[in-house]
Amino acid sequence: MTTNRIVDYELFEVPPRWLFLRLETSEGLVGWGEPVVEGRSRTVRTAVEELLDNYLVGEPVDPIEDHWGTMYRGGFYRGGPILMSAIAGIDQALWDLKGKGLGVPVYELLGGAARDRIRVYQWIGGDRPSEVADEAEGMVDAGFTALKMNATEELERVDDPRTVQDAVDRLREVREAVGDEVDIGVDFHGRVTKPMAKRLAKALEPHEPMFIEEPVLPEHNEALPDIAAHTTIPIATGERMYSRWDFKQVFESGAVDVIQPDVSHAGGITETRKIATMAEAYDVALAPHCPLGPIALASCIQVDACTPNALIQEQSLNIHYNETTDVTDYLDDPTVFDYEDGYVSVPDAPGLGIEINEEYVREQAEKTVNWHNPVWRHGDGSIAEW
Repeated sequence: MTTNRIVDYELFEVPPRWLFLRLETSEGLVGWGEPVVEGRSRTVRTAVEELLDNYLVGEPVDPIEDHWGTMYRGGFYRGGPILMSAIAGIDQALWDLKGKGLGVPVYELLGGAARDRIRVYQWIGGDRPSEVADEAEGMVDAGFTALKMNATEELERVDDPRTVQDAVDRLREVREAVGDEVDIGVDFHGRVTKPMAKRLAKALEPHEPMFIEEPVLPEHNEALPDIAAHTTIPIATGERMYSRWDFKQVFESGAVDVIQPDVSHAGGITETRKIATMAEAYDVALAPHCPLGPIALASCIQVDACTPNALIQEQSLNIHYNETTDVTDYLDDPTVFDYEDGYVSVPDAPGLGIEINEEYVREQAEKTVNWHNPVWRHGDGSIAEW
């Protein structure tokens, strides 16, 4: 009996800001993953190469749990965005291969489906939100029932009443435009300090956001109980938290209602599924972060499909970052992500459920990709959070 082994890999940096991993096996199967930190793709690429060359090339595909532990525990220094994102993309590709080898979608290997579709939300506005009401109406007309927008531009540590009122006015205008049957997430994006987060939450509350996201940076998660005490708005966070160990404090604090691990940053399908199960024990919902490409989105949906406490899925179709190339451009069959009535269906083909257009990937990889987020500054010249 022969064992299907990992024999080769390739990495493709593609527009607008994504990194794709192609894993090939001794039986000719190909699996895909998306290991990337937005703005640090070249650094992650090196980490992926190091992990594959040192641990996985030549090894059998199937023992994914052991591979995950080897990649994580095989180094004395662990965690963080670079290592966990490298592991994440490799893990996605391994699950894709295993599902294809057995002829079943990944969610069947993780316990089977808890649903046949997952609700999605659509981004409105950009980094500096403006004129979002008209855009919101257009998205609702297109069938979306949930939206998300940035709350503010850069904020001072303690800012003026006008800045707070501007954020309130934007949310009010969107609420008035779409009515009470549409959910609106408001992303603080880590731009807000604790005192401003308390003020903003109280001021936004009358317009009933679906949640406020990342009200403070994760290094200040100890402030979340204080912020939660000032509002009835559900609190969401987690896109810059990379493992189950990072989430322990927020679960134990009782301050968070929705967690948002990123399947391309938080250790892949293997780790995100464990984080989601921990969340369920604390009555916390899962809403995976995903402003990325088709492989990341497919991986998220596979987790959503088999996770009882999955609430809603972020997706980056038409997001403001995707000016040159969009999510479905890299797929052989773009209709695999079937959006209808504010939901996306769960792909049920083997593996991640998608087929990547490899010819198009190779063509796009010839282009220069050098995306970095902007560096914002306050009026006094000091660096502001973006």
